[in-house]
Amino acid sequence: MYETIKTELEDGILTLTLNRPDKMNAYTEKMNEELLDFYKNVNKDDAVRVIVVTGSGRAFCAGMDLSEGGSTFSSEQSAEDYRDLGGQVSLQVYEVNKPIIAAINGPAVGIGMTMTLPMDIRIVKKDAKIGFVFGRRGIGPEAGSGWFLPRLVGIGKALEWTLTGRYIPTGEAVSSELVQYESDEPLAKAYEIAREIAENTAATSNSFTRQLLWKMLGQDHPEASHLIESKFLHWAGQNADANEGIQSFVEKRPAEFPMKASGLPEFFK
Repeated sequence: MYETIKTELEDGILTLTLNRPDKMNAYTEKMNEELLDFYKNVNKDDAVRVIVVTGSGRAFCAGMDLSEGGSTFSSEQSAEDYRDLGGQVSLQVYEVNKPIIAAINGPAVGIGMTMTLPMDIRIVKKDAKIGFVFGRRGIGPEAGSGWFLPRLVGIGKALEWTLTGRYIPTGEAVSSELVQYESDEPLAKAYEIAREIAENTAATSNSFTRQLLWKMLGQDHPEASHLIESKFLHWAGQNADANEGIQSFVEKRPAEFPMKASGLPEFFK
């Protein structure tokens, strides 16, 4: 179905692999098109509980494919119509209703790193080359990173990394909370977390929770979160997942949540 990415679903965990290993999975317009298609449609598939994103071969994503040289970022569109490729995908990732884990298995620079910022959990291969190198290429941050990055690591660290364009040691990335884990086997760690989610939590709970935590970042007062949480709890209290979660706890058995993420009302519009 796709040329530059591949997908595989097993036990509720969908693995999305960037698949240009001979080019270190460098980002192209075709990859952007295929990622947009994937993220636009994944919400419709209730068989998918968790998404794990990784790269084929030794890299995660070496950044934008620069084979066209200095014209790589030129466009015939007007400034008003032009939208950067990574930003299109980041905005779509923001709307996904499944948890997303980035297993950064090797170099991830430029868009290779910013594409992971709207994801929920990031695991990086120890000592992988990562960085926001835009200033060293005469361009600027993209993929919505002006919004995502300071919220993840704070404005000071976000400015330092983007202004210097330096590579970031993976230990520093962990201590600054850009990534949650560094690991010699990031994909194995990603699957460990994905199984914990898929086997033990309700799809309705996680769909709501992912949207809640991201969308409350832009609110000025905690009452906004209180009001939407109240609506969800009122709904959940009358539905089967909450009943199953409580009964399984009382009966000391694994829960078998019957509901699907697609059954969740729209709480955020």
